[in-house]
Amino acid sequence: MIPIYRQKEKTRLFERLAKRRTAISGEVVDTVRDILEQVREGGDKALLRLTEKLDRVKLTEWQLRVRPQALRAAAAKADPAVVREMEKAIFNIHAYHKHQLQESWEFSTRGVTLGQRVLPLDSVGIYVPGGSAAYPSSVLMNVIPAKIAGVPRIVVVTPPGTFKKHPVIAAALRELNVHEIYLVGGAQAIAALAFGTDTIAPVDKIVGPGNAYVAAAKREVFGQVDVDMIAGPSEVIILASAESNPRYIAADMLSQAEHDEFACALCFTDSVSHAVLVRREVELQLESLPRQDIAWKSLENFGAIVVTENYFQAADWIDELAPEHLEIFSSIPRSAVDLVRNAGAIFYGDYSPEAVGDYFAGSNHVLPTGGTARFFSPLGVYHFQRRTSIIRYSQNELSRTWRSIETLARAEGLEAHARSVRIRQSDG
Repeated sequence: MIPIYRQKEKTRLFERLAKRRTAISGEVVDTVRDILEQVREGGDKALLRLTEKLDRVKLTEWQLRVRPQALRAAAAKADPAVVREMEKAIFNIHAYHKHQLQESWEFSTRGVTLGQRVLPLDSVGIYVPGGSAAYPSSVLMNVIPAKIAGVPRIVVVTPPGTFKKHPVIAAALRELNVHEIYLVGGAQAIAALAFGTDTIAPVDKIVGPGNAYVAAAKREVFGQVDVDMIAGPSEVIILASAESNPRYIAADMLSQAEHDEFACALCFTDSVSHAVLVRREVELQLESLPRQDIAWKSLENFGAIVVTENYFQAADWIDELAPEHLEIFSSIPRSAVDLVRNAGAIFYGDYSPEAVGDYFAGSNHVLPTGGTARFFSPLGVYHFQRRTSIIRYSQNELSRTWRSIETLARAEGLEAHARSVRIRQSDG
């Protein structure tokens, strides 16, 4: 089932994994562009028409926005035990993210004051999927950093029927005190957030997971608004050795594989016999897994156990793959954390499975996928803040430096720039 690779098979493994990075199909892009244009031109009427056509739900303009009493009623149906644990997660997520808050600063020297003003974005739109699975944890991970940043207007869009299917989503929004919620999903929701309608005012940034149509829509409206990232299928890499517990490794690989058929779970070890034990354990645990079919296909398509000579060699491979999640078992020295530069989140130790980060530890689980950890960072408070440069020169300092500025401006052929500093000397 799960192939075992050796050191000399690196190229074959990388070529296999590259198949996950498939671009969004042209058919999806064409459909999304049509939807975006309909909403841009038709506003609320287009939203209602598309909702009836795609979601098979007929709404009026008045019903687009979720009223407070409707949210409370939906939230009341959530399992109280789940809500209690969610409250603990909210505390942890807030405690972690408050350390990311950036502040304005400035410094002065020789008649020059330079600084940076840090302010929250004015408005953010958060997409909440409403399909067969509910992810209240994603609601927490997107809303809490925005609130800590101080964003005054947080808008949530979700397909009609979400709260009926998943009242825990309503409970999460109630716990986070989110008031502006609209029952619209898919690419049309992204269009409404980007362009605005009579009912939904446009936002400055759009975040949150979604299907291929949502991802394509976010890509299309980028520039009109900012977006978090275009996320792909999830992935985990486990760095272990012959001394690492194969039961734990197998459990963690399956926790990734059950996401969807394109999820990727890899284990790097230094022992062939250990690799065989891990594979056998995966097969045993898979037998009782509710999402067995999905996990099986994921592991068959993109799962692997890789045998390298040592963890130094494995770290080089992992750095090149730049995974979303990296688990390093405690049989590997703690210093290995510093060997891997490219990873969305690193979990160290036998008792730090990826699931603790997904739900409870407090770190954000919105992470770069598909190798983009080389240049993207986890979602954080800093994504909901914007920075403005502040510059103030005294008359004396401009008199001292204007010739340097003039020379550089003229080197670029920008005479008006040069004159803008010279004129202040002749008038001084």
